[in-house]
Amino acid sequence: MLVAFSVAPSGTGPDGGTGPDGGTGRDDGSVSEAVAAAVRVVRESGLPNRTSSMFTEIEGEWAEVMDVVHRATQEAGRYGSRVSLVLKADIRPGRTGEIDGKVARVDEAIKRSHP
Repeated sequence: MLVAFSVAPSGTGPDGGTGPDGGTGRDDGSVSEAVAAAVRVVRESGLPNRTSSMFTEIEGEWAEVMDVVHRATQEAGRYGSRVSLVLKADIRPGRTGEIDGKVARVDEAIKRSHP
């Protein structure tokens, strides 16, 4: 399966701040530290993944992908009192390599339609 997901904390951290240590963090509304912590979980998982400006994609079997999403969400949760999770899944049993394969097929179609 392929999953595209995005996590972002909101509210305050454990001691009233916006970081896991209760510090004030950045005051511009940025969640980059929390997102970095979540993406670190994904990258350390060893599963195929890619991060863009708005989503992180991960590919693998249902249980392993959902475990990584769960752990990444928990990590982001250390930066606030609540977490927003947006998730989209493409469940296609028996298929692997789709994280790159889907993009390659679209690129090929573009080449065919605009020689």
